[in-house]
Amino acid sequence: MIHTAVAEDDFRIASIHQELVERVDGFQCSHQALNAKETMEILDQHPVDLLLLDIFMPDELGTNLFSRIRENFPDIDIIIISASSSTTHVQKSLRYGVFDYIVKPVSLERLEQTLQNYLAFRGLLSEDGEMTQSHIDQLTFHQPPDPPLEQVEVNSEEQLPKGIDPLTLQSVRKKMNEMKEGVTAEEMGTFLGASRTTARRYLEYLISADEAEAKPIYGIVGRPERKYFQK
Repeated sequence: MIHTAVAEDDFRIASIHQELVERVDGFQCSHQALNAKETMEILDQHPVDLLLLDIFMPDELGTNLFSRIRENFPDIDIIIISASSSTTHVQKSLRYGVFDYIVKPVSLERLEQTLQNYLAFRGLLSEDGEMTQSHIDQLTFHQPPDPPLEQVEVNSEEQLPKGIDPLTLQSVRKKMNEMKEGVTAEEMGTFLGASRTTARRYLEYLISADEAEAKPIYGIVGRPERKYFQK
């Protein structure tokens, strides 16, 4: 579960953003800050993975918090949601490594896509070992090297249903390939940093695409557990 906080001076907009975040599987948004001071207090007192940060706040600019956040909470990622489209603000945000910059008003579709991308980003970074250039290209938002022609044809025909993000799906496929002994929805959710429901949706999609199969695994007590195997 991705623990998320919203820093927004308008409590009505903050509540809307919180509601939008909680509609996306794998995210929990429990904290709102109405100014910069409250933002830093929340980060200091609660576990936060992702901060949705406004720029124009009553006590100081959100961009002024970058250096303090990076110094004191280096593992927290930031998404800017602001009415400002100033080149200065965008440049400073990118230089401090914000994950995304969204200009208000934000739509559910735009925010949902960003959060799905962030989920895939976290999944890639959680993998052990060395990364391929393709993975690094995804993390830095560059296009990966052109795949073989036959692979392009297959991928171009794949119509993903709503709720299936291609980057997250790629992470699931890679993990399935590694887990020869099979994987449960709970294990996949832990790997992705998402809920078991989200992980199951991707695993069931692979079954529908004839890329995986599920088998019941019987434990000592309770209902059998559904385990997924790559075909």
